[in-house]
Amino acid sequence: MKRDAIAIKDGDNVATALRDLNAGETVAVGIGETVVPVTMGAAVEFGHKLALVEISHGQDILKYGEVIGRATADIPKGAHVHVHNIESLRGRGDLA
Repeated sequence: MKRDAIAIKDGDNVATALRDLNAGETVAVGIGETVVPVTMGAAVEFGHKLALVEISHGQDILKYGEVIGRATADIPKGAHVHVHNIESLRGRGDLA
């Protein structure tokens, strides 16, 4: 089956768009051999991230099975996940 976005690990809460995705469309997200539908709440450009589940403010963002940041706001399923709603946790002296 064709995949519109992919996630690498079962526990990931974001996937990467393999093409431009439009708000309102239902896309096929591949997670390993499984494909799950996600209805897009916002447009997401090729290469950017989308939320696979509801992500709460302060929750870790998981991609490739690794924490890549933290949500700075509640992020609905199908939303664009990018610098406007996540912050990096790497290389920050204030978190040491």
